[in-house]
Amino acid sequence: MIDKYKELERRNQEAEVGGGLDRVAKQHAAGRKTARERLGDLLDPGTFVEFDKFVVHRSHDFGMEKSIISGDGVITGYGKIDSRLVYVYAQDFTVFGGTMSRTNADKIIKIMDLAMNMGAPVIGLNDSGGARIQEGVQSLAGYADIFYRNVMSSGVIPQISAILGPCAGGAVYSPAITDFIIMVKESSYMFVTGPDVVKEVTHEEVTKEELGGSVTHGSKSGVTHLTADDDEHAMLMIRELFSYLPSNNMEDPPYVPSSDDSFREEPDLDQLIPADPNKPYDMHELIDKVVDDQKFFEVQSAYAPNILIGFARMGGHSVGIVANQPAYLAGVLDINSSTKAARFVRFCDAFNIPLITFVDVPGFLPGTVQEFGGIIRHGAKLLYAYAEATVPKITMITRKAYGGAYDVMSSKHIGGDVNYAYPSAEIAVMGAEGAVRIIHRDKLDPAQKAEAVENYRDAFSNPYKAAELGYIDEVIYPRHTRSKLIQALEMTHNKHKTNPLKKHGNIPL
Repeated sequence: MIDKYKELERRNQEAEVGGGLDRVAKQHAAGRKTARERLGDLLDPGTFVEFDKFVVHRSHDFGMEKSIISGDGVITGYGKIDSRLVYVYAQDFTVFGGTMSRTNADKIIKIMDLAMNMGAPVIGLNDSGGARIQEGVQSLAGYADIFYRNVMSSGVIPQISAILGPCAGGAVYSPAITDFIIMVKESSYMFVTGPDVVKEVTHEEVTKEELGGSVTHGSKSGVTHLTADDDEHAMLMIRELFSYLPSNNMEDPPYVPSSDDSFREEPDLDQLIPADPNKPYDMHELIDKVVDDQKFFEVQSAYAPNILIGFARMGGHSVGIVANQPAYLAGVLDINSSTKAARFVRFCDAFNIPLITFVDVPGFLPGTVQEFGGIIRHGAKLLYAYAEATVPKITMITRKAYGGAYDVMSSKHIGGDVNYAYPSAEIAVMGAEGAVRIIHRDKLDPAQKAEAVENYRDAFSNPYKAAELGYIDEVIYPRHTRSKLIQALEMTHNKHKTNPLKKHGNIPL
């Protein structure tokens, strides 16, 4: 028996060294950790259980039978984050460049199926050269099998992808289907076709970083949700993100007790909204002051910054926050911000996370670029997402709520459960001066126009007309924002609403 145990030990050691010490050294020299090191940072110590450690590929073409490495370039299994079960896979770039083989895909498929059956999240650590060319269509079939499971898992269990190296071609579509993507500065890339192909086809000169780096996808395309400084930071970000999420769509998010007083007042908020309606302020200040321990976990912070999305806790419970940002483009809704917020709203609704919406929106961004780009269709995504959502929806109008944008931003009319407003709220079809120009067709002299503008402001540049009609449930002092939101969340905690039975709606994609 001793010999058998020694054989097991030898095989374990061979599998754990991956592609060999030389390739591990190259990975470290590139500023990246190995797959096993990353899993060590991600999971609670001592909780990782590995599956299929000795699996090898079955390819016999192009001399592949001479290159057999246990594990075949991906490490799979399960472990715990803050004592909660998660399933994980980590591509090992030191083995065949982390390329996807048929057996490689089968390992990932096994843990994805287990995750669905057990109702636990899947976290993928991607560091791959793409499809294993030597296997041809078998590799492509493996990708498609994974894509299918990504789709079937969507809205059932959280799926998180970390891009920790190159991710090209078909490999990008599995992360794209998952709920959140984390990239690492200057060491991770995502693109359908690389710079060489782009140059050949379109004659454009572009670097990997410009084409698919974290800055590009964090600020221009919106593909990535979070950007980390290095591999270790990425793992910590995943752990923090996971702390706000339930394990599946049948559970509530975890409760985290807080010593932060639910009835804490913030007198500074009474002075936050400027008297001049054209003067900006930073919505971050409001959010930070009202959430538990002033901790707001923002998502996609560099993309479409005219709207803010992210997670926080209120009274110990996870909430999703959507907020117009008047400090950028006056908080206007455009194509990118509408799509950004819509997807976040749908995620929160899928996973039982209540929504808090802070509204200060002058409308939709006008212009040919927006109209030709389909602002009608993209704006309708946000409208659809809010109307479809059955989780508790609490809305706070801080200042402007103009036109269709008022309707879209979780208004009472599309299912808002509790709708508050500050005394500074302006709920109208448009601003006073624009309204007067249209109503009176510029036929008034300056004195008459000034009087008409003032009359319009008296009628609509306040929340009381909407409150008289029951569209606003309560006009509150800004200092009471935190307590009012927590009271509303407690009141709606047992909300049960079911949309009409259907296969699925037809969201305007």
